[in-house]
Amino acid sequence: MSIQDRINRRLENREGIGFYPSTSEEIKYQEAVKRVKRIKGFYTHALVYLVINIMIIIVNIQNLKEGESYFQWHNFFTAIFWGIGLIAHGLSVFLPTFILGENWEEKKIKELMEKERNEKWE
Repeated sequence: MSIQDRINRRLENREGIGFYPSTSEEIKYQEAVKRVKRIKGFYTHALVYLVINIMIIIVNIQNLKEGESYFQWHNFFTAIFWGIGLIAHGLSVFLPTFILGENWEEKKIKELMEKERNEKWE
């Protein structure tokens, strides 16, 4: 099955709902699709962060009184705390494979399935 066939099959199944991969290649393809969605979500989050914070900076600059410094805590409140959230989002997207390894999820799933199988037969 070619990649284009898989893409068409996935689109027919409405974003993968009801699609059960039958080969290891299809499983890897589905994992790649999930990873791309997570990365895209992070980039969207980063773009919204930049746009909104630029708008906040513009509004704050326009509302400065004469002689008032822009560098005040309340002008950076949103950027700092939202930035912490954005960093956490980025770490959740990019860091797990760096720390836990590429196949950590697969190994953990197999481990849990084996544990469940052993508990059923006891």
